[in-house]
Amino acid sequence: MQDYDVMQNRDPPQEPVAAEAEAKLLVKGVTKWFRTPRATVHALEDVSLSVAAGEFVCLVGPSGCGKSTLLDIMAGLTRPDAGRVLADGRLVEGPGRQRLVMFQESALFPWLNVFDNVMFGLKLVPELTKARRRGIAHHYLELVGLQKFARAHVHELSGGMKQRVALARALAPDPQVLLMDEPFAALDALTRDQLCDDVQRIAQESGKTIVFVTHNVREAVCLGDRVVLMAPRPGRIAEVFDIPLSRPRDMNADSLSGPTQRIAAALKATAGVGEARQ
Repeated sequence: MQDYDVMQNRDPPQEPVAAEAEAKLLVKGVTKWFRTPRATVHALEDVSLSVAAGEFVCLVGPSGCGKSTLLDIMAGLTRPDAGRVLADGRLVEGPGRQRLVMFQESALFPWLNVFDNVMFGLKLVPELTKARRRGIAHHYLELVGLQKFARAHVHELSGGMKQRVALARALAPDPQVLLMDEPFAALDALTRDQLCDDVQRIAQESGKTIVFVTHNVREAVCLGDRVVLMAPRPGRIAEVFDIPLSRPRDMNADSLSGPTQRIAAALKATAGVGEARQ
């Protein structure tokens, strides 16, 4: 039964753990090793984190601190060696349509046009009629400002437009949790700022729970309700910063400077400690 559920991209039905059901996403004591014939990497060590419903949490840290690995474990794409992840109080044992991932690369299907790429994501919701899927696809393309490009081919799009399509495709199946792995890293500054505005607006309007991995501290401060600083190696949570700034936030606003400087200083100190430990 478990294998069938994973193949169908569904979480196995379980009773919520009463004491842990309040968190939308709960990471408890997660440890992960990667072992190959050439090397053994201790990627994560005893990581615990609670994310509330509707919260926007950003993960920052130096390269190699396990941010993406932690996101994959939250998504159910990778299993921890110790510890567990719970979504709505239920153990995450594989991918589920309530938790979708948006990667650094758009990962669009080049043989499909923009509209059909978004429609493809809606196949995760088999109970929808074709007409309803089409309506949802048009809605999310309009939401990300690409309705006029619905019939365009992927190779005709800029990098920012591709990421907008990827965002629409991730949102269309209406996941409760959106996991975003450095989705703006390869974009120019202007496009990144525009997408930050879009993501903030969508997060506020939809009330979705978002976990966002980034190397850009200012981006994390602009987007996050909390910024979680991770330290290497093994990856672990070094410090958590609350960002009590009003929304919407402008990436270039002076109000972001104070929190950005504090987190950047902590990041430098953390990276130095990580290097000393290796």
